Amino acid sequence: MTLNGNVSFWYDEIGLPAQRAPLQGPTSVDVCIVGAGFTGLWAAYYLKQADPSLNVTVVEQRFAGYGASGRNGGWLFGGIAGSRRRYAATHGRQSVIDLQHAMNATVDEVISVAQREGIDADIVKGGTLEVAYTPAQLERLQAFVEEEHAWDETDHVLISAEESAKRINVANTLGGAYSPHGARIQPAKLVRGLSDVVERLGVTIAEGTTVTAIEPHRVRTDRGDVAADFVLRATEGFTAGIKGLKRSWLPMNSSMIVTDPLPESAWHDIGWQGMETLGDLAHAYCYVQRTADGRIAIGGRGVPYRYGSQTDNDGTTQPQTIEALREILVRMFPSTADVPVAHAWSGVLGVPRDWCSTVGLDRDTGLGWAGGYVGHGVATTNLAGRTLRDLVLGESTELTALPWVGRKVRSWEPEPFRWLGVQAMYATYRAADKQEHGGRASTSPLAKVADKVSGRV
Repeated sequence: MTLNGNVSFWYDEIGLPAQRAPLQGPTSVDVCIVGAGFTGLWAAYYLKQADPSLNVTVVEQRFAGYGASGRNGGWLFGGIAGSRRRYAATHGRQSVIDLQHAMNATVDEVISVAQREGIDADIVKGGTLEVAYTPAQLERLQAFVEEEHAWDETDHVLISAEESAKRINVANTLGGAYSPHGARIQPAKLVRGLSDVVERLGVTIAEGTTVTAIEPHRVRTDRGDVAADFVLRATEGFTAGIKGLKRSWLPMNSSMIVTDPLPESAWHDIGWQGMETLGDLAHAYCYVQRTADGRIAIGGRGVPYRYGSQTDNDGTTQPQTIEALREILVRMFPSTADVPVAHAWSGVLGVPRDWCSTVGLDRDTGLGWAGGYVGHGVATTNLAGRTLRDLVLGESTELTALPWVGRKVRSWEPEPFRWLGVQAMYATYRAADKQEHGGRASTSPLAKVADKVSGRV
């Protein structure tokens, strides 16, 4: 029987943590961080590393890593979270190239910190493989790599169908693209290990504490107010639940399933000895990894958005989403047809209206923020944490000059328009994928319409 929810398989594997103590009444600190996911924890880590005298408190409604940080697909990947063209329009081409180089280096930075701090998160830097298994996907894959090279990302290379299948034998593969800047992780192990390290550095993590409002130099909670020189919002997909921020970032749902451990006969057919993270070029794309204990974990959109920016209940997802992900799994790997699905879960990620992530700080109000990672958060959160450190310390660095710093975009439409828009967008993407699986040789015009409506291009 498939376990549904319980936050995620990653936590089912290691056990849900005992909740830390809540905020102990009103207090005053140097830096208050709202949200104990990767963004907040990385910011706290780098701030205390840079200045151990800083008094830093992280306030969290549930427990550290409860949100996307403990539920994601385990892709530590150097991809940019946003549109290169949009960043270049405001900061120029070279700044975008600098951002890409910073993202690639971030993959190694996370691995280095994990090694240095003794965090065992099943990390294997096997790179990332993206495959095409329809002619239209192959056309997009080729255009994608050409675009990567145009932005000086020449490490991302096309490989043949044969070479792709030697890495991971995805059924009907027509071609692939490989980047070395990717690693598989067990996200709950990483976020739990990071929270423990941050606590040892002297940071207070106040769990079970609900933030009711964020104001200049102040965080209001159900356990008392926190006065702070700097208040950093690191709430990602839960941002819409904060007063005044309902339409800032849309909480997009993403769901996952994980199989029972596969028999050796299946791995003999599939390969996957390099532990690459795996994706495809479908419009409603999937993301996949081989876990440390020999399972396949695969994720995708499912029901993309809940009316009124609602979020899930401890990761529970819909039966039809589980079935849809299983169909993708079996299509990619026919030898998994008889392998049971062990666990299914869901979570939310933050999506700005222009699909470009941001980080920033207003020194007059002391209010800072980072997020809107559009599904690229495992690596981007680390870069955000280091950037927030530099902004809080008032330092002008290569990181603070990157094009996502200080970026602001318009709000999402009010309901019911954003719900109707998101539902229509993903219905159109699924229809486009259906056309292409049915034999259409080029990208469906439906997908191009959905791209325009969504604001992704």
